[in-house]
Amino acid sequence: MAEKVVNQMSFKIGGEAGQGVESSGAGFAKALARGGLHIFAHQEYMSRIRGGHNFFQIRVADRPIYAQADRIELLLALTPEAIAQHWEEVVPGGGIIYDEELKLPRDEGELKERGVKLFRLPLAKIALEEGGSRVMANTAALGAAAGLTGYDLEHLEGVIEENFKVKGRPVVEANLAVVRAAYEYAHQRYAAEFPYKLQTVEAPPRMVIHGNAAFCLGAVASGCRFISAYPMTPATSILEWFAAHARALGLVVKQTEDEIAAINMAIGANHMGVRAMCATSGGGFSLMVEALGLAGMSETPLVIVEAQRPGPSTGLPTKTEQAELEFVLHASQGEFPRIVLTPGTVEEAFTAGAMAFNLAERYQCPVIVLSDHFLATSLRTVEPELFRLDKVELDRGELLTPEELDRTENYKRYRFTESGISPRALPGHPNAVYVAPGNEHDEEGRITEDPELRKGMMEKRMRKLKLARRELPGPELYGPEEAELTLIGWGSTYGPLRAAVDSLNKNGAKRANMIHFPAVWPLPEAAGELLSRTRRLIAVEGNYSGQLARLIRRELGIQVDGLITRYDGRPFSPGYILTRLKEVGDA
Repeated sequence: MAEKVVNQMSFKIGGEAGQGVESSGAGFAKALARGGLHIFAHQEYMSRIRGGHNFFQIRVADRPIYAQADRIELLLALTPEAIAQHWEEVVPGGGIIYDEELKLPRDEGELKERGVKLFRLPLAKIALEEGGSRVMANTAALGAAAGLTGYDLEHLEGVIEENFKVKGRPVVEANLAVVRAAYEYAHQRYAAEFPYKLQTVEAPPRMVIHGNAAFCLGAVASGCRFISAYPMTPATSILEWFAAHARALGLVVKQTEDEIAAINMAIGANHMGVRAMCATSGGGFSLMVEALGLAGMSETPLVIVEAQRPGPSTGLPTKTEQAELEFVLHASQGEFPRIVLTPGTVEEAFTAGAMAFNLAERYQCPVIVLSDHFLATSLRTVEPELFRLDKVELDRGELLTPEELDRTENYKRYRFTESGISPRALPGHPNAVYVAPGNEHDEEGRITEDPELRKGMMEKRMRKLKLARRELPGPELYGPEEAELTLIGWGSTYGPLRAAVDSLNKNGAKRANMIHFPAVWPLPEAAGELLSRTRRLIAVEGNYSGQLARLIRRELGIQVDGLITRYDGRPFSPGYILTRLKEVGDA
């Protein structure tokens, strides 16, 4: 059979918790990347510790990719439920790898009639005979996938060596024996029937990284040395990353008893001059909001990562959503300046990590990095030079040095200034003794209820937003400058939107472009001019109400022409966007 596609296809590994779905998928993605290929991978898992269906999807190509595919060429099914849930996603000519002991949940004739090829293999038997344990059936499935596609087994063997070396050489050898036997079995028996092939290409080494890890790299490069957090999906891996690198990088990591303690510790560390942060999800951020107001009133720099998941309450704790934009814009009592960054790719997550601490100290206010489960956990290949740690610049704003304080008389921590930014001094210098209260105060920090002082202090603090509006990264245009249709989004919708725009322009259905917001508050100055040049605006958001669209209407008076939303806990895909565009008459 002739090959249909070389170096462009999608895999999905499906099974139960405990079957190694995530570790297998991540290992296979890394092996593909080491062969010079680009990958995009995302996972979905149940919130239950045991049981429930999980899957890991990998898209691979010989060009950069930013989103998952809607259809797959190969399903690696570790359970009948994996076939039941995903067989309709398999393209005609694609196939399903499954164990010979597994009972098909669909009629074999029906599957074949739809063009789905069935690759029945003794995965558990190979695992038991070659490795000594049926638990290695997932390793056998990966070997079978490599055998079907003709992919060089060397890269998968290298990943196995790394992943299992901590368990000892016998475990490594057992897994290598399993993967080799399954590779040969699938290659000899079925490779001729499967038209989709993968080949290694010459390419420089690339990073395989998810959004949370990318943010951590940027944060540490920007001088962050302290994190306090209570574990909460999907922000937990940020805490884990800091803990894993604490000794090597000189980091202080505090797993606190709750989120209230976490934010207060971070405020205290920042007050003493340490670049510090906390990370949480919506439920944890709900507990932080009173202390958020303390940072606002005391003008203490603070960085918070808020990685969204569906609510309210516990909601869908391991799924994705973008429903907390308006929440973080208005969280805590009263009004005070804050900055909200909304990265959409791993590169932007790195940039946000580096930028957030500079912004927090420059404007002496909280900076909230609003992520979500999709961005936090999805893996992508990126060029290492995009993450140049030595190129990250540190800006501590109006922070006075000890030498400057030696020459200072009558220091006023909250001095009225035209910019709204007052000179900041770290505690301990005899020329800079002041109070940092949670109450309203005068220029020296003394508590006051004077109406004129209150008015002046409010106006001073809020003037910071005018400056920040000019400095924040403006919305990014992708696609042709002139287009009939413009899709707008923020955060993790970037990749699916980009792929949808490419599809629309490639097929000639409609000339389209997209506007992506990597920062939403204060709404960047360039937003109004860019949006005003569009012909037809469709907002694409992972929430029910279109929260960015409402913000744009409120701040700029620009009304979108249509709204595509998703709030079922699943991420956007290019196909989902294109289908919904047809429903509103725009595709």
